[in-house]
Amino acid sequence: MGTTAQKNSAPLPLPQLRQQVQPSIADQVFKVLHDRILSLELPPETKISEAEVSAKMGVSRQPVREAFRRLANLGFLQIRPQSGTTVSLISEEAVLRARFIRLALELQTCRTACSAISEDGLRALSSLIEQQKEAIAENNRNRFHALDDAFHREICVQSGVEYAWDVISENKGHMDRVRMLTLDTSSQKFALNEHIAILDAITARAPDAAADAIDKHLSRILIQIEKIKAENHNWFTDLRP
Repeated sequence: MGTTAQKNSAPLPLPQLRQQVQPSIADQVFKVLHDRILSLELPPETKISEAEVSAKMGVSRQPVREAFRRLANLGFLQIRPQSGTTVSLISEEAVLRARFIRLALELQTCRTACSAISEDGLRALSSLIEQQKEAIAENNRNRFHALDDAFHREICVQSGVEYAWDVISENKGHMDRVRMLTLDTSSQKFALNEHIAILDAITARAPDAAADAIDKHLSRILIQIEKIKAENHNWFTDLRP
């Protein structure tokens, strides 16, 4: 008769699972719609239906329904069973909340970068700065926006806290819609100069200067949002998402 230890060491009757490399259909639908909403290709109050998305993307309605539910939970869709689904208005409260979360994380990330980043890391950030200059010269707003995100993400990566960017990405979407409304050539140049100031402070290993630079960079939206609301007042709401 075996001991308790021997009995507990018996193999568990569990099946072997295959790792899912590709994202699910629902994930793919979510990403497409999420990107279109944040880029304002689907502006606030755009009507959108499960049937239309399902037909255009060639998928069943179940993954579309799941994607809609996730977008609604994030505050990007308003689902009203009687009147249909629309892209949500831009919530000023959600924008300010996202900015608070992002600033709190990036202040510490920039401080960490000053002691943790390598010379290779500094070169990677410098390369992104040069690519941003090219995007401005090309007047390529979408490329600049992507490179802007890449710059902030790279600081997290090079600081050994890439997981911080995961949290930032989950929360910054409401800021992104406002950013797309302001991302003209002048705004891009402002952002570029602020990125250069952040990089200069990190290169100098000056944590207080780096924190001040990121604070200034992420606080500019507080000034911009009033102007943007006045110009696009039908797209904004002060209500919770």
